Amino acid sequence: MNDSLMFRFMEEKDIDQVLQIEHASFTLPWSREAFYNELTKNQFAVYIVLEDHEKVVGYCGMWVVVDEAHITNIALLPEYRGKKLGEALLRKVVEIAREYGAKTMTLEVRVTNYVAQSLYRKLGFQNGAIRKNYYTDNQEDALVMWVNL
Repeated sequence: MNDSLMFRFMEEKDIDQVLQIEHASFTLPWSREAFYNELTKNQFAVYIVLEDHEKVVGYCGMWVVVDEAHITNIALLPEYRGKKLGEALLRKVVEIAREYGAKTMTLEVRVTNYVAQSLYRKLGFQNGAIRKNYYTDNQEDALVMWVNL
């Protein structure tokens, strides 16, 4: 990573920029209210942003419940993809999950999202179960992946 990039915990002021990333990344983007509730009402939620010259270019959210971390979402602006930044972001979130006491981490990924699955495998995630018809936009299945931290 270059010197202009830094990680920090997400704040309410970041929601607009995170929504831009959401809409550029997902067919079912989260709403402003969803992010607001995560940041202000969910005691288990931890969100990290990746900044480039004070512009939010990526983020990752997780819930840490007892000793398990669950990735809720991870995304980068399209022009920041393919530069190992998603890997750096995920590694940072794994590090934070460990600091919070998590022993395992899980996530769901579209069964057709081979690029994301490859990244997760690179960091030690393994296939778990299939959640049938998980995605409501096209009823695509989700692959559940796990890693021991």
